[in-house]
Amino acid sequence: MLERRVNYFEIFHLPIAFELDSVELASRYRQLQQQYHPDKFAAASEADRSRALQWAAEINAAFNTLKEPVARAEYLLSLQGLEIRGEQQTLQDLDFLEQQWAWREALEALPAATAPLLASANLAEELSLTQRQMQTALSQTLAAGEWPAAADWVRKLKFMAKLQLELERLEDSLLDD
Repeated sequence: MLERRVNYFEIFHLPIAFELDSVELASRYRQLQQQYHPDKFAAASEADRSRALQWAAEINAAFNTLKEPVARAEYLLSLQGLEIRGEQQTLQDLDFLEQQWAWREALEALPAATAPLLASANLAEELSLTQRQMQTALSQTLAAGEWPAAADWVRKLKFMAKLQLELERLEDSLLDD
């Protein structure tokens, strides 16, 4: 059993890097879940059952963090001493702030569009392309060890994820009408 706290990459024996093999991560997750499933410790001592439960929770937390690119990037930044999870810092990138404004206006205009579902699909495509470009930039800045720049890319990607969620909710309401 694990007695000291290890980082999430060590749990899965993966290199500490933004780019990772998601198939390998999932495979190692399943192996660890089988090995440390609390049911396997039903006849063990109370202390061993408790450790197995804690270890299973840690494995789940590690997997959920590493499988999502933005969460993985936030975690990598935290390993470098940059804790940005849950922060509300405003970006200083004026071009991005202007683009945010334009996307929000486009989102608000969707219900009144002549073909709202088509307009929604076009906006979704634009957002998806932008997210992929940002994720590539994030990967490059993390690989170069440019931590503050990487933190800004994470902040931008978090905004994009929120906007994407709002778009999905709006699409659902359009379909319900």
